[in-house]
Amino acid sequence: MIYGILRDLVLVVHGAFVLFVIFGGLLAFRWKKVLWWHLPAFIWGVLVEWTGWFCPLTPLEEWLGMKALEARSPGGLAAPFLLPLIYPSSLSRGVQVFLGTAVLFWNLLLYGLLFRRGKRADRKDRHG
Repeated sequence: MIYGILRDLVLVVHGAFVLFVIFGGLLAFRWKKVLWWHLPAFIWGVLVEWTGWFCPLTPLEEWLGMKALEARSPGGLAAPFLLPLIYPSSLSRGVQVFLGTAVLFWNLLLYGLLFRRGKRADRKDRHG
């Protein structure tokens, strides 16, 4: 049972990371320091999608899933819901490249808006 629970925990962390890659730039509108965490995360996410690399969490999820099956105690309640979201059956190489490109452009748009907002705030501060 512990392996199923651990797998669920890793899946939740994996899902949260994917959401952070996609939407973390929005958090920077409120907390600018988030950019220092988001920039490497979003670059990693785009590279994983473009190159087909495996996220290090994927083999861990698979290993924990196999251990749970060996123990005949799949446990975990999140896997049936999170696995199809993180690893959809329709995820082809072309779809991965498209998603990586969409995440890249979405985040470049957000970063551009943040930069523009910062410039406007600087001008306002200088001119009182």
